[in-house]
Amino acid sequence: MRSSTIMVRPAPGKKSRAIVRFGAITIPAAIGRSGRTILKREGDGATPIAAMRLISGFRRGERNGQLITSLPLRRIRADMLWCDQPGNANYNRLVRTPFGASHEEMRRSDGLYDICLVMDWNISSRVRNRGSAIFFHLIRPGYEPTAGCVAVSLRDMRRLLPHLRKGTIVRVL
Repeated sequence: MRSSTIMVRPAPGKKSRAIVRFGAITIPAAIGRSGRTILKREGDGATPIAAMRLISGFRRGERNGQLITSLPLRRIRADMLWCDQPGNANYNRLVRTPFGASHEEMRRSDGLYDICLVMDWNISSRVRNRGSAIFFHLIRPGYEPTAGCVAVSLRDMRRLLPHLRKGTIVRVL
């Protein structure tokens, strides 16, 4: 597949739904409960309108078996957390337990992060309150909205992964 950009376009009818296109692959997706925004803020429930590079990812090895991709994927461990506390020095970074500041657990019981790709939103150049944990991950049943991420089904993620590499652009329009 020649394309190196994943296009995420709003789907008609519901602000928390999107259409993802990568080369010849077109799939449905869920985005933030507040839709999309140019002015992303921590906790606003919106997906940033931006071009974000894929940096790396995480996987639950015991749930997904072999995954084919050139994107670097780390196996999620129980002690992995993601800091979402704007005032903390580790804001929008992977941290480990014990960790007292506000955070998300990477090893979620609901399976959303069983495959979780890290997009470069507010990571290379962090700004307090600009948003954290903006990932490309798996959907909730019924394509329920995310907190600001882009989410697709496991089947569709498996279709995309072989074509993804570090630096692939996710462009939310």
